[in-house]
Amino acid sequence: MANISDRQLHLVSFDIPYPANYGGAIDIFYKLESLKKQGIKVHLHCYQYDRSPNVILDNLCESVHYYKRDLSLMHLFSPLPFIVKTRSNVSLLEVLSRDNYPILYEGLHSCATLSDASLSERRKIVRTHNVEHEYYKSLGDVEKNPFKRQYFYREAAKLEKYENVLTHAKGVAAISIKDKSHLLAKFPGVEIETVSAFHPFNKVNIMPGRGEFALYHGSLEVGENNKAALFLIREIFNKLDIPLKIAGNKPSRELIATASQYRNVELISDVSTDKIYELIRAAHVNVLPTFQATGIKLKLLAALFTGRHCLVNQPMVDKTGLESLCHVGNSPEEMQAQVLRLLGKDFTTEEIEQRTAVLESGFFSNAYNVEKLGALLFD
Repeated sequence: MANISDRQLHLVSFDIPYPANYGGAIDIFYKLESLKKQGIKVHLHCYQYDRSPNVILDNLCESVHYYKRDLSLMHLFSPLPFIVKTRSNVSLLEVLSRDNYPILYEGLHSCATLSDASLSERRKIVRTHNVEHEYYKSLGDVEKNPFKRQYFYREAAKLEKYENVLTHAKGVAAISIKDKSHLLAKFPGVEIETVSAFHPFNKVNIMPGRGEFALYHGSLEVGENNKAALFLIREIFNKLDIPLKIAGNKPSRELIATASQYRNVELISDVSTDKIYELIRAAHVNVLPTFQATGIKLKLLAALFTGRHCLVNQPMVDKTGLESLCHVGNSPEEMQAQVLRLLGKDFTTEEIEQRTAVLESGFFSNAYNVEKLGALLFD
């Protein structure tokens, strides 16, 4: 690829990407860090609603602009998805129009200006974090509140139609192989590349040997993560005399009550990102089932870069390129058998070398992915 130093771009983020403590923010923050290392100057645009500006972003970017997200419930009646309509902002369009730098839109959320006629000649790339309508439908499937469930289903239907906005992009940086396949079938005229998730891990850093417990981690306020944690307690570890730690913030009342019924289950909430990483490294088995086969889960990359054995179900690892590094169990019986087997198995230096070979170069390294992203933006 040609030298990309001294180049500039606009990056439109759906949120303020610091602190980098959930999937989307992690991907954007470490993307910014990787772009800076390449000498690329980023003009960052953030929608502000539940986070505050931070000087760390000023140090990473050439400029940082903030726009208030309009969360009026009246936007629920718009034909546009709520996550898009609430981020529509004329001030952003005015700033983007001042120069001719490429524009990188993070997620469909941030694409309100993508189809604007004033930007028709610009090089515009969209970074997709999920197939959003599939993701929102899956959120509805696990949501117990009937009003929230209806919102997710309505949003999914709007997002499926709105996805056609991608025809206004020069290219798409899909986060997974599976997402790329979906987009290629739907948008044959758009350049689509797989650019895997950016993350904080430059090197595999795993302690060989054994740990004393199994771990599930995730943002527990997310319905799918709540469902996965309850599944592990009720279907897997209810029949095992093995310690299970569940770590993440904002657990549901149901999860708190359920965890309290089992002496081998410990729920750890109000936990920092650093503490999560400590737990991942200390665990003997990181158990990560999912019921949403969307995107790529950054918690899976965290477990593989820093943790010992990683036990997943097929939806977590399918078509990710990480299959060879994980142990798979789909039924409760299969997962129980895998937990028991792995507890009797040290994590070896040979397994660390295998992780290193897959993760530190190529598809899952930030250095590789910033090169691919740079080619979409500038070549």
